[in-house]
Amino acid sequence: MDVVTLGETMVLFVPIETGPLKYIYQFNKHIGGAESNVSIGLSKLGIKSGWISKLGKDGFGDYIESFIRGEGVDVSQVKRDEEHPTGVFFKERVEIGESRIYYYRKGSAASFMDEDDLDERYIAQAKYLHLTGITPGLSESCCRAVYRAIEIAKKHNLKIVFDPNIRLKVWNNKGQMRKTILDIASKSDIILPGLSEAKILLEISDEIEILNRFLELGPKIVVLKVGEDGAYLGTRDEITHVPGYKVERIVDPIGAGDAFAAGFLAGLIKGYTLIDAVKLANAAGAFALTVKGDVEGLPTWEDLHSFFGNGEEFTR
Repeated sequence: MDVVTLGETMVLFVPIETGPLKYIYQFNKHIGGAESNVSIGLSKLGIKSGWISKLGKDGFGDYIESFIRGEGVDVSQVKRDEEHPTGVFFKERVEIGESRIYYYRKGSAASFMDEDDLDERYIAQAKYLHLTGITPGLSESCCRAVYRAIEIAKKHNLKIVFDPNIRLKVWNNKGQMRKTILDIASKSDIILPGLSEAKILLEISDEIEILNRFLELGPKIVVLKVGEDGAYLGTRDEITHVPGYKVERIVDPIGAGDAFAAGFLAGLIKGYTLIDAVKLANAAGAFALTVKGDVEGLPTWEDLHSFFGNGEEFTR
């Protein structure tokens, strides 16, 4: 396994029409989960990935496990819970402004993940552990599982990659959220914050100052995502701006950050330089903006070549 990740995936219901949910009667069924998105994105780029989670022993759990397995991700560490259901959430699509999300995940099977659900041998054989700031906010037991995964990764010399991925709705306390996410960042080798997340966590807005503050916490590499402007790559030696790729028409912004993470990790595993890995991440994130859906926009190598040309910029 190249990358192992840990987190909740839910069934996502997307209305066929725009408007208030009160007046919507038909939905399409999808899956939604940052960590499984990254796993699938890696698989599409030829990287061996595994996803650790819990699902209810129900039809929705069957659907999620089958779907993710079908995308080439190892799901051997997914446990099924007979007492708690698979989480679901709904999207409310509007013509003006941002879509709203309504979660029904409290008491879900995944929220009962604990450190005892982790197989040390499974994690130990990977090269990278990918985590997000969503999982520790789901419950105290999920937070323990994340810290246990970090402990295992450090014991077996895995690189820890952390995407803060702030979801304020899963945290009871904003102060506790900041404390926990910054602590996990300090224990990570690589962190991938977005600019808006960094402003919440550090309460500063200057990109260079943000990079330096994160580097002071302990990570060796910080990649700060700045939307259409691309990303800033920060290391102990230098800070470099890596321009993004212009997207003429954004179809769906959801999933772009997960595509970015998958692209960056794929670049590292394939031996790219850090700058080239960020270029690949920018390209993957840009492509994801052009396709509707969390998973559907995660690109293959063929997608990247057809979208950005057939040059040698993105080699397999």
